[in-house]
Amino acid sequence: MNAVCVWRVANRKTPTETGIVDILYPDSKKLILDDCRRLTGPSLVWDRPGAILDILVEDIPLHRVLDCWYRQLRDTLGVINWQHHQLNHRQFENGFNLVVEAPIDQLYSATLVLETAWYFTACELLSVEIEHKEILIGAIHESINDELNPELIALQRAAAKQQVDFLVDDDEVSIGHGNSSICFPIDQIPAPDEINWSAIDDLPVALITGTNGKSTSVRILDGIAKAAGQISGVTSTDFVRVGNDVLDQGDYSGPGGARLLLRDRRLQVAFLEVARGGILRRGLPLRRAKAALVTNVARDHLGQYGVNTLEALTEVKFVVGKALAEDGVLVVNADDSGMLAYLQTIETPNLSLFSLDKNHPAIQQQIKNNSLCGFYEDRQLVYFDGAKEITICAVADIPMTLGGAALHNISNALGAIGVAMAMGYSSQQVKAGLSEFCSNEHDNPGRLNRFKLKNGACVLIDFAHNAHSVTAVVGTVERIPARRKWALFGSAGDRSDDEISAIAAGICILQPDNVVITELEDHLRGRVSGEVSQILKQACLDSGLSEQQIDIVASPLVGVKQIVSKLQPDDLGLLLVLSERDVVIRFLGGC
Repeated sequence: MNAVCVWRVANRKTPTETGIVDILYPDSKKLILDDCRRLTGPSLVWDRPGAILDILVEDIPLHRVLDCWYRQLRDTLGVINWQHHQLNHRQFENGFNLVVEAPIDQLYSATLVLETAWYFTACELLSVEIEHKEILIGAIHESINDELNPELIALQRAAAKQQVDFLVDDDEVSIGHGNSSICFPIDQIPAPDEINWSAIDDLPVALITGTNGKSTSVRILDGIAKAAGQISGVTSTDFVRVGNDVLDQGDYSGPGGARLLLRDRRLQVAFLEVARGGILRRGLPLRRAKAALVTNVARDHLGQYGVNTLEALTEVKFVVGKALAEDGVLVVNADDSGMLAYLQTIETPNLSLFSLDKNHPAIQQQIKNNSLCGFYEDRQLVYFDGAKEITICAVADIPMTLGGAALHNISNALGAIGVAMAMGYSSQQVKAGLSEFCSNEHDNPGRLNRFKLKNGACVLIDFAHNAHSVTAVVGTVERIPARRKWALFGSAGDRSDDEISAIAAGICILQPDNVVITELEDHLRGRVSGEVSQILKQACLDSGLSEQQIDIVASPLVGVKQIVSKLQPDDLGLLLVLSERDVVIRFLGGC
């Protein structure tokens, strides 16, 4: 039988007469299994562990697919005698997310259950004969028996009873956080009564998400904690760090980074960057956070995992609220109208809002209700604790705002203030952290890093990579006087043509004298070489730039060198460096 995609049973060999059996899904674009994966914690669909299946449907009524799916899944669960596991689904424009609840020691088996039941569903809907049904059911039984870990379940229940976090992966399990945690190999778990529970506790943890500003907010909060004399830890898209010690470099904005950080025995407080991808792939790793921040939501990475609209992406970002402790505070940017609209649809018992405008209706309502909020007034950052206004500091005292020109960093500071105050830091500690935090390559690499060149020109490096962040950075650059302005930018290929064009259109708002478009060969994401650059170039031409004002180069470093060679005194270069950042920074350090 031909197949659109071949899924190895439970990702391991199963003995048969031919040696291996694959699940061969019928060759039809009408029903496509897009992905199947484990969920370890709170996610978009619900807050239980289990497994999730992403299905794309074309030319078949969705209700018919769903009815058949539930029947086949319940039949499969009945055959394997898997009881008391809840089912759920989320419908989107062209398909479903289908989920089944499972114990934490049965997550791989749960994915196999979903894959097998979906195979049966697809065969029925497409009138295709089912092959190897008995072997597939046998593979599920075998997987369940292989995965069983009663010691793990006992520890999970004991941790819940003791009200401490429980973190698990394929190799290790831990309870508590940081200097109040203990970790065991997954196959060497002691009985709960052998554990000194008095030494186990959770630390203050904050989750930070949003389309833009996540990394900056995490780093600001890290600076506030350090100003308070704590050993702070962060996860981000750049690294996992405890104090000044980088545990590992790379994108650690998912659950793996959180577990790595929260198991470090030096840790006293943690700030976790939480990206959309991690939420959708695995869910959140913990359930007892002290605070969560949603910086903003803008169009980015739509069309993945059944998240096709801005409204759906907003729902994804607000999953962080499901990981809050009972007294945890949700901090939200009131200047984002879409997020305010979403707040009207959910319960938020402990809500803290912030805005660049004290007179924003939502801020005024918070003050009237004696609820938490922060705002920008008379060039001061102010926090309202539900009873009184507390002036934190002047914008002039916060280096990353560039004297107030970087409005998006004023907003980032307000969000961090909301989190820090919710976590119990004093206004003096918050002020100290903000006043010592700079937009340089040390405190906040790749975010409005400013370099003054020897010839009197200036360049700014930033990681802005979508239309929303580009608009924010361009707004900052517009407020900085310069004789001529240059821009360098590119885009990864995993965005729509319209989203890529919007990046170039945002740059052109600056009315640059020249632009350099850079290829990003390591980020083509399915595009052919040169395709993205041509989309960006056409958008620049459509925005009024001439052919003579546009260059296309092979890499960011090549483009930076070209711009620096042409900059004159009092010129300004905006360099949106999405790769080769470290080597570009080293190069500029010698200019």
